[in-house]
Amino acid sequence: MQFSRPLVRSLSVLTEREYDVVVVGGGIYGICAAWDAVRRGLSVALVERGDFANATSANSFKMVHGGIRYLQHADVVRIRESVRDRNALLRVAPHLVHPLPIVIPTYGHGMRGRAPLRAGFLVYDLLAADRNRGIRDPDRRIPAGRLLSRDECLELFPHLDQRGLTGGGLFHDAQMYNPPRLALAFLRSAVDAGVDAANYVEAVHFIRRDHRVTGIAARDVLTGETFGIRARSVVNAAGPWAEHLLASDPTLRLSPPSTFSRDACFVVARPLLGKYALAVPGATGDPDAIISRNARHLFLVPWRGHTLVGVWHVVYSGAPDNVRVCREDLESFLAEINEAYPPLALTMRDISTNNCGLVLFGENTPGATNLKYGHRSRLVDHAHADGVDGLVTVIGVRWTTARGVATTAIDMVCRKLGRRTSPSHTESAPVHGGDIDGFESFAETAVRQRPPGVSEATMRSLAHNHGSAYQRVLRYACENPEWLKPVGTSDVIKAEVVHAVREEMAQHLTDVVFRRTDLGTGGHPGDEALRACADVMAAESGWSEDRTACELEAVERAFPRW
Repeated sequence: MQFSRPLVRSLSVLTEREYDVVVVGGGIYGICAAWDAVRRGLSVALVERGDFANATSANSFKMVHGGIRYLQHADVVRIRESVRDRNALLRVAPHLVHPLPIVIPTYGHGMRGRAPLRAGFLVYDLLAADRNRGIRDPDRRIPAGRLLSRDECLELFPHLDQRGLTGGGLFHDAQMYNPPRLALAFLRSAVDAGVDAANYVEAVHFIRRDHRVTGIAARDVLTGETFGIRARSVVNAAGPWAEHLLASDPTLRLSPPSTFSRDACFVVARPLLGKYALAVPGATGDPDAIISRNARHLFLVPWRGHTLVGVWHVVYSGAPDNVRVCREDLESFLAEINEAYPPLALTMRDISTNNCGLVLFGENTPGATNLKYGHRSRLVDHAHADGVDGLVTVIGVRWTTARGVATTAIDMVCRKLGRRTSPSHTESAPVHGGDIDGFESFAETAVRQRPPGVSEATMRSLAHNHGSAYQRVLRYACENPEWLKPVGTSDVIKAEVVHAVREEMAQHLTDVVFRRTDLGTGGHPGDEALRACADVMAAESGWSEDRTACELEAVERAFPRW
């Protein structure tokens, strides 16, 4: 059994000392910054205005990109960065990240044909020659890209348009089983190492001493109480909210202001494919591409018995709190994917839920159809930019590269503090639950040894979500055997809800339904399951019936309605 320090929300601790660094923002970039900093021996506090990984970090397309698309831009730096960080995630979180095979059909003999794809695979595999460095589990290794014959393509996808079909290309990226749980695994590791973390704590403004930031003024979102957190340096990793925090101080800014895209996808609550993802040409192009296959790809991706469909981008200039996908958006998405792959014939009834979040984007003219993506994360030392020392802002561009960008940010912090530290080695240190040599054999053992009454599906889910720490969840059966029973008709057991409250700082029902468990990540689990989950959480948290009803209403509002 793996023992570690539970996540306990203690705000008084945050006021008792001066930290080397306080990190504002509990998305994956902020969490990775805290994890990197504490491994170097720095004292660290982390605060998040909502729940951990509650925004873009939870609502991604679940892909861990190796950067093959950046060949079209001749961007070797981004390719190498992506390869390193994909490799790191496959190494440190084998329970939550696995390779994903993707097929691109080829047509004719031009840019959509086999020859350009073959050349691209050769160049990419050369640039990514170390893509499997340190990965001991053969099931977690990324194979080289290869071409498929026409017959092989049709065997995998019988409904492909056969007119001009010449075959296809097969390459591998990676996929996250559950993005919020992956973020929580990094967070649990950081807390185990000494980070003091708290959710539902908003950074209101920076505390200044002349031309230096010396901490933050914070507000407990749950009670309204305000307090200060002292620190020798601050990392502003609040993502789309980072510039709003900077605006609290008239001397701080980002120049130019960041542009964000609302990246969106939707979920179909059934498998439409086998184990291979399919890339199909969408309706827009890539104006930054030096070499282009005519259109950006949309992806149909198998995920936990569901199918992910996306990704769509639109420049977003509104308040980060208001980002959403409306019915008209979804109807447009459906029309485009059905045109790209007519055999799907998807309708609105097929969509079980959608995900969207804000990511850095390129500079685009108003009304442009072919949009420019963001190329780099933003990392700003405000001593150089604004003459204010002790503050670094980092805004990430991709989930995949959060660990690597966080390392660079903490390098900057260490230089500013005058601290010479050893490397953190976050690229090889297993995260919480990741102490596993071979995941499949580990999961099979867990299934064989599961307690009576726990289903195989539940046990595999526990192995994925908690990895080598899954016994921490099952041990609650010693206190109450009823907690091994499922929540409604789902594969989630009540012990996971108890665990989320006692050890993972879950404050609201939404925290459990959407981020601590699989209950609502693929769509609405049914009223019975939500009520059962709420009853367990209410008993653990001491909620009244009125409070429980409010929590259920909040969950219902969080599910999309169209």
